[in-house]
Amino acid sequence: MSMLQAFVQQMRHEADGIVSVELRPAAGGEFPAFDAGAHIDLHLANGLVRNYSLLNAPGERHRYVIGVLRDRASRGGSRYVHEQLRVGMTLAIAAPRNNFALHEDAGHSVLIAGGIGITPILCMARRLRELGRPFEMIYLARSRSSAAFLDELRRLDVPLKTHFDDEAGGPPDLRALLSAHAPAADLHLYACGPAPLLDAFEKHCADLGHENAHIERFAAVEHKAADDARKTYVVNLVKSRKSFTVTPDKSLLDQLLEAGIAVDHSCCEGVCGTCQTRVLEGVPDHRDSILTAKEKAGNQCMMVCVSGCKSETLALDL
Repeated sequence: MSMLQAFVQQMRHEADGIVSVELRPAAGGEFPAFDAGAHIDLHLANGLVRNYSLLNAPGERHRYVIGVLRDRASRGGSRYVHEQLRVGMTLAIAAPRNNFALHEDAGHSVLIAGGIGITPILCMARRLRELGRPFEMIYLARSRSSAAFLDELRRLDVPLKTHFDDEAGGPPDLRALLSAHAPAADLHLYACGPAPLLDAFEKHCADLGHENAHIERFAAVEHKAADDARKTYVVNLVKSRKSFTVTPDKSLLDQLLEAGIAVDHSCCEGVCGTCQTRVLEGVPDHRDSILTAKEKAGNQCMMVCVSGCKSETLALDL
Protein backbone atom coordinates (compact mmCIF):
# COMPACT_ATOMS: atom_id res chain seq x y z
CA MET A 1 0.00 0.00 0.00
CA SER A 2 1.38 3.40 -0.99
CA MET A 3 1.66 5.60 2.10
CA LEU A 4 1.95 9.39 2.17
CA GLN A 5 2.71 11.89 4.91
CA ALA A 6 0.15 14.66 5.20
CA PHE A 7 0.07 17.94 7.13
CA VAL A 8 -3.21 19.27 8.57
CA GLN A 9 -3.46 22.68 6.95
CA GLN A 10 -6.96 23.66 8.04
CA MET A 11 -10.01 22.40 9.93
CA ARG A 12 -13.40 24.07 9.60
CA HIS A 13 -16.83 23.68 11.14
CA GLU A 14 -19.15 22.96 8.18
CA ALA A 15 -22.44 21.95 9.83
CA ASP A 16 -23.74 20.48 13.07
CA GLY A 17 -21.29 17.71 13.95
CA ILE A 18 -19.31 18.02 10.71
CA VAL A 19 -15.79 19.34 10.18
CA SER A 20 -13.74 19.53 7.01
CA VAL A 21 -10.06 18.70 7.13
CA GLU A 22 -7.65 20.08 4.52
CA LEU A 23 -4.46 18.07 4.12
CA ARG A 24 -1.28 19.16 2.35
CA PRO A 25 1.83 17.10 1.45
CA ALA A 26 4.06 17.20 4.54
CA ALA A 27 7.21 17.44 2.43
CA GLY A 28 5.76 19.88 -0.08
CA GLY A 29 5.11 19.08 -3.72
CA GLU A 30 1.94 17.34 -4.82
CA PHE A 31 -0.28 14.45 -3.83
CA PRO A 32 -1.17 11.70 -6.34
CA ALA A 33 -4.00 12.59 -8.71
CA PHE A 34 -7.49 11.27 -7.98
CA ASP A 35 -10.84 10.89 -9.75
CA ALA A 36 -14.26 11.95 -8.51
CA GLY A 37 -15.63 9.44 -6.00
CA ALA A 38 -12.22 8.48 -4.60
CA HIS A 39 -11.39 8.11 -0.91
CA ILE A 40 -8.26 8.04 1.23
CA ASP A 41 -7.37 6.14 4.40
CA LEU A 42 -6.32 8.13 7.45
CA HIS A 43 -3.93 6.30 9.76
CA LEU A 44 -4.78 7.93 13.07
CA ALA A 45 -2.47 8.25 16.06
CA ASN A 46 -4.80 6.09 18.17
CA GLY A 47 -4.04 3.14 15.89
CA LEU A 48 -7.26 3.23 13.90
CA VAL A 49 -7.51 3.40 10.11
CA ARG A 50 -10.55 5.12 8.65
CA ASN A 51 -11.42 5.96 5.05
CA TYR A 52 -12.99 9.26 4.00
CA SER A 53 -14.16 10.49 0.61
CA LEU A 54 -12.37 13.37 -1.07
CA LEU A 55 -14.63 16.35 -1.65
CA ASN A 56 -12.35 18.86 -3.38
CA ALA A 57 -11.87 19.21 -7.15
CA PRO A 58 -10.13 16.21 -8.76
CA GLY A 59 -7.67 18.52 -10.53
CA GLU A 60 -6.26 19.74 -7.22
CA ARG A 61 -3.07 17.92 -6.31
CA HIS A 62 -1.73 20.42 -3.79
CA ARG A 63 -4.32 19.30 -1.23
CA TYR A 64 -6.89 16.70 -0.22
CA VAL A 65 -10.07 17.78 1.59
CA ILE A 66 -12.37 15.45 3.52
CA GLY A 67 -15.50 15.92 5.62
CA VAL A 68 -15.97 14.04 8.88
CA LEU A 69 -19.22 13.59 10.78
CA ARG A 70 -18.88 12.96 14.49
CA ASP A 71 -20.73 9.67 14.69
CA ARG A 72 -22.63 9.14 17.93
CA ALA A 73 -21.75 5.44 17.62
CA SER A 74 -18.10 6.19 16.84
CA ARG A 75 -15.64 3.41 17.58
CA GLY A 76 -12.90 6.00 17.92
CA GLY A 77 -12.26 7.27 14.41
CA SER A 78 -14.53 10.28 13.97
CA ARG A 79 -14.26 11.07 17.68
CA TYR A 80 -10.47 11.27 17.35
CA VAL A 81 -10.71 13.60 14.35
CA HIS A 82 -13.08 15.95 16.16
CA GLU A 83 -11.41 15.91 19.58
CA GLN A 84 -7.71 15.36 18.96
CA LEU A 85 -6.71 16.04 15.36
CA ARG A 86 -5.52 19.63 15.07
CA VAL A 87 -4.02 22.03 12.56
CA GLY A 88 -0.27 21.54 12.31
CA MET A 89 -0.29 17.82 13.03
CA THR A 90 1.02 15.26 10.55
CA LEU A 91 -0.38 11.84 9.85
CA ALA A 92 0.02 9.00 7.39
CA ILE A 93 -2.56 8.54 4.67
CA ALA A 94 -2.97 6.00 1.90
CA ALA A 95 -3.02 7.07 -1.74
CA PRO A 96 -6.54 7.52 -3.16
CA ARG A 97 -8.61 4.52 -4.24
CA ASN A 98 -11.95 4.60 -6.02
CA ASN A 99 -14.84 2.15 -5.62
CA PHE A 100 -17.42 4.80 -6.61
CA ALA A 101 -16.18 5.99 -9.99
CA LEU A 102 -18.03 8.65 -11.95
CA HIS A 103 -19.03 7.82 -15.53
CA GLU A 104 -18.01 11.10 -17.07
CA ASP A 105 -19.54 10.39 -20.50
CA ALA A 106 -23.06 9.67 -19.19
CA GLY A 107 -25.90 11.35 -21.03
CA HIS A 108 -27.34 12.48 -17.70
CA SER A 109 -26.30 11.94 -14.09
CA VAL A 110 -28.39 12.09 -10.92
CA LEU A 111 -26.41 12.62 -7.71
CA ILE A 112 -28.13 11.84 -4.41
CA ALA A 113 -26.49 12.76 -1.10
CA GLY A 114 -27.80 11.82 2.31
CA GLY A 115 -26.20 13.75 5.18
CA ILE A 116 -22.42 13.29 5.24
CA GLY A 117 -22.79 11.38 1.97
CA ILE A 118 -22.43 14.82 0.40
CA THR A 119 -18.64 14.44 0.38
CA PRO A 120 -18.10 12.23 -2.72
CA ILE A 121 -21.23 13.66 -4.33
CA LEU A 122 -19.84 17.20 -4.07
CA CYS A 123 -16.64 16.03 -5.74
CA MET A 124 -18.69 14.51 -8.57
CA ALA A 125 -20.69 17.70 -8.97
CA ARG A 126 -17.48 19.72 -9.28
CA ARG A 127 -16.21 17.39 -11.98
CA LEU A 128 -19.43 17.31 -13.99
CA ARG A 129 -19.68 21.09 -13.80
CA GLU A 130 -16.10 21.36 -15.04
CA LEU A 131 -16.83 19.01 -17.95
CA GLY A 132 -20.08 20.75 -18.82
CA ARG A 133 -22.00 17.47 -18.57
CA PRO A 134 -25.74 17.45 -17.77
CA PHE A 135 -26.58 16.44 -14.20
CA GLU A 136 -28.76 17.22 -11.23
CA MET A 137 -28.31 16.78 -7.52
CA ILE A 138 -30.63 15.86 -4.67
CA TYR A 139 -29.47 16.64 -1.14
CA LEU A 140 -31.33 15.01 1.76
CA ALA A 141 -30.73 15.82 5.42
CA ARG A 142 -32.57 15.86 8.71
CA SER A 143 -32.20 19.62 9.00
CA ARG A 144 -30.65 22.55 7.16
CA SER A 145 -28.20 23.04 10.02
CA SER A 146 -26.86 19.50 9.56
CA ALA A 147 -26.35 19.90 5.79
CA ALA A 148 -22.72 20.75 5.04
CA PHE A 149 -21.43 22.70 2.03
CA LEU A 150 -24.74 24.28 1.02
CA ASP A 151 -23.02 27.61 0.38
CA GLU A 152 -20.41 25.85 -1.74
CA LEU A 153 -23.13 24.23 -3.85
CA ARG A 154 -24.74 27.61 -4.41
CA ARG A 155 -21.40 29.08 -5.51
CA LEU A 156 -21.00 26.22 -7.96
CA ASP A 157 -24.50 26.92 -9.27
CA VAL A 158 -25.36 23.23 -9.06
CA PRO A 159 -28.85 22.19 -10.28
CA LEU A 160 -29.99 21.26 -6.79
CA LYS A 161 -33.07 19.94 -5.01
CA THR A 162 -33.00 19.82 -1.22
CA HIS A 163 -35.17 18.08 1.35
CA PHE A 164 -34.87 18.72 5.07
CA ASP A 165 -37.00 16.40 7.19
CA ASP A 166 -37.74 18.96 9.92
CA GLU A 167 -38.97 21.52 7.39
CA ALA A 168 -40.90 19.06 5.20
CA GLY A 169 -42.53 17.27 8.13
CA GLY A 170 -40.99 13.89 7.37
CA PRO A 171 -38.61 11.93 5.15
CA PRO A 172 -38.57 12.33 1.36
CA ASP A 173 -40.44 10.17 -1.13
CA LEU A 174 -37.32 8.72 -2.73
CA ARG A 175 -39.26 6.57 -5.16
CA ALA A 176 -41.09 9.62 -6.50
CA LEU A 177 -37.80 11.48 -6.94
CA LEU A 178 -36.31 8.56 -8.86
CA SER A 179 -39.51 8.11 -10.91
CA ALA A 180 -38.94 11.54 -12.44
CA HIS A 181 -36.46 9.86 -14.79
CA ALA A 182 -37.34 7.24 -17.36
CA PRO A 183 -34.89 4.33 -17.55
CA ALA A 184 -32.18 4.97 -20.13
CA ALA A 185 -28.91 3.32 -21.06
CA ASP A 186 -27.00 6.58 -20.68
CA LEU A 187 -28.59 7.58 -17.36
CA HIS A 188 -26.39 7.02 -14.30
CA LEU A 189 -27.59 7.47 -10.72
CA TYR A 190 -25.33 7.76 -7.68
CA ALA A 191 -26.15 7.70 -3.98
CA CYS A 192 -24.09 8.01 -0.84
CA GLY A 193 -25.39 8.28 2.71
CA PRO A 194 -26.83 6.21 5.56
CA ALA A 195 -27.70 2.56 5.03
CA PRO A 196 -31.53 2.98 4.97
CA LEU A 197 -31.22 5.52 2.16
CA LEU A 198 -28.93 3.28 0.14
CA ASP A 199 -31.09 0.20 0.70
CA ALA A 200 -34.15 2.12 -0.51
CA PHE A 201 -32.21 3.60 -3.44
CA GLU A 202 -31.12 0.15 -4.64
CA LYS A 203 -34.62 -1.28 -4.29
CA HIS A 204 -36.36 1.59 -6.07
CA CYS A 205 -33.80 1.69 -8.88
CA ALA A 206 -34.29 -2.04 -9.45
CA ASP A 207 -38.09 -1.71 -9.38
CA LEU A 208 -38.01 1.27 -11.77
CA GLY A 209 -35.59 -0.33 -14.22
CA HIS A 210 -32.62 1.98 -13.60
CA GLU A 211 -29.72 -0.30 -14.50
CA ASN A 212 -26.87 2.13 -13.85
CA ALA A 213 -27.28 2.67 -10.11
CA HIS A 214 -24.13 3.22 -8.06
CA ILE A 215 -23.72 3.46 -4.30
CA GLU A 216 -20.98 3.96 -1.74
CA ARG A 217 -21.46 2.77 1.81
CA PHE A 218 -19.69 4.18 4.86
CA ALA A 219 -20.53 1.13 6.96
CA ALA A 220 -20.52 -2.56 6.16
CA VAL A 221 -23.69 -4.49 5.49
CA GLU A 222 -23.75 -7.92 7.09
CA HIS A 223 -23.74 -10.55 4.38
CA LYS A 224 -24.31 -14.03 5.72
CA ALA A 225 -22.51 -16.97 4.19
CA ALA A 226 -24.39 -18.49 1.26
CA ASP A 227 -26.14 -21.81 1.84
CA ASP A 228 -23.67 -23.50 -0.50
CA ALA A 229 -20.58 -21.85 0.98
CA ARG A 230 -17.96 -24.34 2.14
CA LYS A 231 -16.70 -24.36 5.71
CA THR A 232 -13.25 -25.51 4.58
CA TYR A 233 -11.59 -25.16 1.20
CA VAL A 234 -8.13 -25.17 -0.34
CA VAL A 235 -6.51 -21.96 -1.55
CA ASN A 236 -3.79 -22.10 -4.19
CA LEU A 237 -1.61 -19.00 -4.48
CA VAL A 238 -0.35 -19.00 -8.06
CA LYS A 239 2.42 -16.40 -7.81
CA SER A 240 3.69 -17.52 -4.41
CA ARG A 241 3.35 -21.24 -5.21
CA LYS A 242 1.78 -21.88 -1.85
CA SER A 243 -1.34 -23.78 -0.83
CA PHE A 244 -3.24 -24.04 2.43
CA THR A 245 -6.62 -25.05 3.77
CA VAL A 246 -8.95 -22.31 4.99
CA THR A 247 -10.83 -23.21 8.15
CA PRO A 248 -13.91 -21.55 9.70
CA ASP A 249 -12.10 -20.15 12.73
CA LYS A 250 -10.27 -17.43 10.79
CA SER A 251 -10.90 -15.20 7.78
CA LEU A 252 -9.20 -15.85 4.45
CA LEU A 253 -7.25 -12.62 4.97
CA ASP A 254 -5.97 -13.75 8.38
CA GLN A 255 -4.80 -17.04 6.95
CA LEU A 256 -3.12 -15.32 4.00
CA LEU A 257 -1.22 -13.09 6.41
CA GLU A 258 -0.23 -16.09 8.54
CA ALA A 259 1.11 -17.73 5.37
CA GLY A 260 3.43 -14.76 4.92
CA ILE A 261 1.50 -13.14 2.07
CA ALA A 262 1.63 -9.34 2.25
CA VAL A 263 -1.97 -8.48 1.34
CA ASP A 264 -2.91 -4.80 1.49
CA HIS A 265 -5.90 -4.36 3.78
CA SER A 266 -7.62 -1.69 5.81
CA CYS A 267 -11.25 -1.87 6.96
CA CYS A 268 -11.56 -5.68 7.27
CA GLU A 269 -15.31 -5.18 6.72
CA GLY A 270 -15.61 -5.33 2.93
CA VAL A 271 -16.25 -1.62 2.35
CA CYS A 272 -12.92 -0.06 1.39
CA GLY A 273 -11.66 -2.30 -1.43
CA THR A 274 -8.05 -2.35 -0.27
CA CYS A 275 -7.83 -6.14 -0.19
CA GLN A 276 -9.44 -6.74 -3.60
CA THR A 277 -7.73 -9.78 -5.10
CA ARG A 278 -7.92 -11.33 -8.55
CA VAL A 279 -9.55 -14.77 -8.71
CA LEU A 280 -8.04 -17.18 -11.26
CA GLU A 281 -10.12 -20.28 -10.53
CA GLY A 282 -12.96 -21.24 -8.25
CA VAL A 283 -16.19 -19.62 -7.07
CA PRO A 284 -16.00 -17.10 -4.20
CA ASP A 285 -18.81 -16.53 -1.75
CA HIS A 286 -18.94 -12.74 -1.99
CA ARG A 287 -19.82 -10.98 1.28
CA ASP A 288 -18.54 -7.46 0.57
CA SER A 289 -20.44 -4.19 0.14
CA ILE A 290 -18.46 -2.99 -2.90
CA LEU A 291 -18.86 -5.27 -5.91
CA THR A 292 -22.03 -5.00 -7.99
CA ALA A 293 -24.23 -8.02 -8.58
CA LYS A 294 -22.78 -8.30 -12.09
CA GLU A 295 -19.21 -8.15 -10.78
CA LYS A 296 -19.96 -10.78 -8.17
CA ALA A 297 -21.48 -13.07 -10.78
CA GLY A 298 -18.34 -12.68 -12.91
CA ASN A 299 -16.12 -14.00 -10.10
CA GLN A 300 -13.08 -12.15 -11.43
CA CYS A 301 -12.10 -10.73 -8.04
CA MET A 302 -13.02 -10.86 -4.37
CA MET A 303 -12.49 -9.06 -1.06
CA VAL A 304 -10.47 -11.54 0.96
CA CYS A 305 -11.19 -9.84 4.28
CA VAL A 306 -14.83 -10.99 4.45
CA SER A 307 -15.57 -13.35 1.55
CA GLY A 308 -15.54 -17.13 1.52
CA CYS A 309 -15.73 -19.85 -1.11
CA LYS A 310 -18.33 -22.09 -2.72
CA SER A 311 -15.93 -24.41 -4.54
CA GLU A 312 -13.52 -27.00 -3.16
CA THR A 313 -10.51 -24.98 -4.32
CA LEU A 314 -9.80 -21.33 -4.99
CA ALA A 315 -6.86 -20.04 -7.04
CA LEU A 316 -5.77 -16.47 -6.34
CA ASP A 317 -3.37 -14.18 -8.17
CA LEU A 318 -1.08 -13.89 -5.15
